[in-house]
Order: sequence, then structure tokens, then C-alpha cells
Amino acid sequence: MALKECTKKEQANSYELKVNVDGETFGNAVNRVYKKQVKSINIPGFRKGKAPRHVIEKMYGSEVFYEDAMQDCYPDALYEAAKEAGIKIVSVETLEAIEASKEGFSFKANVVVEPEMEINNYLGIEVTKKSTEVTDELVDEEIEKVRDRNSRMVTVDDRAAQNDDVAVIDFEGFVDGEAFEGGKAENYNLKLGSGNFIPGFEEQIVGHKTGEEFTITVKFPDDYQAEELKGKEAEFKINLHEIKAKELPEVDDEFVKDVSDKETLDEYKAELKETVAKRLQDEADKDVDNQISEKLMELLEGEIPEAMYDNQANEMVREFDMRLRSQGLDMKTYMQYMGMDANALKGMYKEEAEKRVKLRLALEAVARKENIEVTEADLDAEYGKMAEAYKMDVDKVKEAVPAESLTEDVKVEKALNLVKDKAVIK
Repeated sequence: MALKECTKKEQANSYELKVNVDGETFGNAVNRVYKKQVKSINIPGFRKGKAPRHVIEKMYGSEVFYEDAMQDCYPDALYEAAKEAGIKIVSVETLEAIEASKEGFSFKANVVVEPEMEINNYLGIEVTKKSTEVTDELVDEEIEKVRDRNSRMVTVDDRAAQNDDVAVIDFEGFVDGEAFEGGKAENYNLKLGSGNFIPGFEEQIVGHKTGEEFTITVKFPDDYQAEELKGKEAEFKINLHEIKAKELPEVDDEFVKDVSDKETLDEYKAELKETVAKRLQDEADKDVDNQISEKLMELLEGEIPEAMYDNQANEMVREFDMRLRSQGLDMKTYMQYMGMDANALKGMYKEEAEKRVKLRLALEAVARKENIEVTEADLDAEYGKMAEAYKMDVDKVKEAVPAESLTEDVKVEKALNLVKDKAVIK
């Protein structure tokens, strides 16, 4: 395979490639296609799937397998041509065969390529680090979270219902005096103030006491899912059976023994202080990284092909699909459950996809300007970390992850570390 011609087009990041595929490569592809398709070809005088290639070509024409063979050759041929031209193909707009024979074939491809972006002033980026001071208030907040996790619901009879209570109710709804489908339930546990019911429903239960029977009036939202109820006023008959309130445990040494391996409240607070300190430090470091990333994206100069964003979003959808499958789910069921289609799902990732593409291009530009190199030792160290993380043999990892792609990833990581080391953190 050989690049015949590489012509830059008027559109940004667009090229036309003319590529030759030699006879040996094309012939091997034709043979692969023949072996795959012969199983379904019937030729008089031969058992199904046993007809020789020259017989099939004589009956259907010598070019019978050419089109599929060219399709077989395109990916590798384009990859080699792009490598020879020093470009990275982002998307293939058109493919057109020019001529084909036993001696090989040639084709023309219009492609969009990864742009070579420009970046300046990336060393000495100024960022502000969040406070990591652990105050008594933050420790108390952690204790309140633990209290809440260890709370229990108890029945209260001596007061009216209020927000955050759970009201156990029977209800039945009527529109224009007629009961409607789905508007009735018994012994329903409703957390007041949750906003799970129609606007105004929960608010009108607040203030009532156990044993009361009463009627409330609400209006269904104009965008309510049931067409026949949109914008309609409804009456609900309510029977309030029980009010349950959250009871929090007392914060004392006994509480500490129940929720930790510490003996006293002071020991527990000291442990929580360390936990909060680590969390604040992690959050502050992550925020610094985010600020640096945002600055790098702002400094990036050049026109980015829309296809790069599209490819990244597709990749993120594939990653999500794999996570679903690992949990025993599938994409089709998920989309049905969420009420979305493939475009809506892809749209969820659009903003993050754009950020990933911009940051990657920015770091590639930094690596280029700083002449960052990746050594064999760098690759070996990275392969070692991957093998450990995935509990795999290093050689297996090397088979799965080509050195060429890993080199680019390590180069980008070294560029990011350089920018972070040179950043001015206030």
C-alpha cells in the first residue's frame, strides 16, 4: 500500500488522499472474501460452498469479489496513507474507487483530520486553591450525617404533621366528581416536603393530626404525563392513619461505640477531623486540576472539527453501554426506562465530550512545543501499572494496548504534569 497523493482542501482540516493498494495485498483480500462468501454460493456441479474461486469468477465475472475486497482493504490502507502523510484521520467523508485489477486498486478518500492547534502562555498558570481548614462546624456536620444514617422512624400522636414527617394515608382522587385511574391508594407512606406528589398535595396534609379525614384540592400541572388530567382541578379525600417522625440518636460515648471502633466522643471527633481533612485536600487538589484544565482549554487556538466531538461522544456512549452490560442491563432497556432515544443519550455527553477533546488537543500542543519524549522506561512503567490495576500479565496488556497509542497517552500525561508543576497556586 502506498500514498499516491495528499491534497489539502479549502475547508479547514480537510484533505483528499489518493491511495494505491498493491496486487499482493488486494489479492489476499479477494481470497479472504471468497472464503467467506463461498459457503453461501450455489454452482451447478458442485456441492454448496465447495465451488473453486476460478469457477465462480468465470460464471459471475472476474470482479465478483472486488467490491467487498476493497471494503476489506480500506481501513488499513487509509491508516498507512495517513501515517505516511503525517496526519490523523478523524472521519472519512467519502470513499471512491478509481480503478481495480489483479495488479491492485486505487481509491480516493476525502477525510477530516485532527488539527494541529496552537497554545501559548501555558506555563505559570495562576489558580486559587480552596481552603482545607477543618473547622468544628465541618466535624459537626459529619456527625449529623452519621446521626441521620442511624435514625429511626417513630410514631407521633401528640402533634400535627409537619414537613419531613412520613404521613401514612389513604387517598382517593376525583375530577369533576368522578374517580380517575391511578388516583387511589391505601396505607401510602408519603414523606411531606419531598415534592413527589402534585404541587400543593403535601402542603395541605401538613397541620393535620392522626385520625383526621379531610379533603384537599389541587391542580394537575399543564405538562402532567396523563393527557386526560393535564391542567385539571382534582379533589382528594384523605384519611390520615399515622404520622411518623425521624428520631435521631443522642451524641454521646454510647453512640460513638455503636457507629465506630472508638470509645469516646473526643476520639471519634479526632478521627472525623482526619477524615474531613483528607476529603478537603482531595477536593482542593481536584479543583486545582479543574482550574488548570479550564485555563488550558481557554488558551487553545485553532478550529476543531465537529467530528472530533461526535467521535468522543460516541466513545462515551460505548463506555456507558459496557458499564450497563457489566451490571446485567442493556442500552435498549435503559433508554426505554428513561424515555429517551439514542440521540438524547448521546446529547447527555456532548458537553463533557467537548471538554475532553479540547483538553487533549491542548496537552498535545504543549507536548509538541516542549518536545516531550516518551522513553521505553516510561512505557514499561505504564504497562506495569495497567497490569497491576487489571490483574493481568504484562505481555497480555501489551497485546491489548499498542505501544503507539500508549505513547500518545503518556506524552499527554507528562505534558499535564509539566503544566501543573509550573502552575502558580495561590
